[in-house]
Amino acid sequence: MNSKIVIVDDEPITRMDVKDILEAKGYDVVGEASDGFGAIELCKKFKPELVVMDIDMPMLDGIKAGKIISKDNLAGGILLLTGCEGEEYIERAKNIGAFGYLPKPINEKVFIPTIEMCLSKVNEFEKMKKDLDNIANKLDERKVIERAKGILIREFNIQEDEAYNRIRKLSMDKRTSMLEIAKIIIIGYED
Repeated sequence: MNSKIVIVDDEPITRMDVKDILEAKGYDVVGEASDGFGAIELCKKFKPELVVMDIDMPMLDGIKAGKIISKDNLAGGILLLTGCEGEEYIERAKNIGAFGYLPKPINEKVFIPTIEMCLSKVNEFEKMKKDLDNIANKLDERKVIERAKGILIREFNIQEDEAYNRIRKLSMDKRTSMLEIAKIIIIGYED
């Protein structure tokens, strides 16, 4: 498994119980904190896959800390724990993008499957982020190539397909990407 997990709870006994359960199942508990400030610092340091965090803590509660952790992309996901009940907590948890929400005391039979589901969602989100980055990179690359084609069309009074073929041929002849050829054309021909 080897997923990095941070535990955040102002109750030392709860932290110890959660840590024991997780480590017994092979998870890597990389840090523990007693408040939201500590949670943020640990997440900055370790970039864990999952933060298991109590909602009700002094100073900076789990919802506020979770909002910062999510916004700054400091952890893969957040599982919130609470001793409090109420629809408003569930709504607030959903609003910060928490992957799960469990009442305390922790029931190991529910806790471990919930951890597994959260980590599965973390993996799905990471894959989606990578796919989105790839699409964005391809779009950016396409824009650069289109710009270079425009320059060739203007400079050599040729058709669009001929401009594209020249970039592609240069790419093959020089054994470099079309993007690199396009960048050189842009730098070379633009003022």
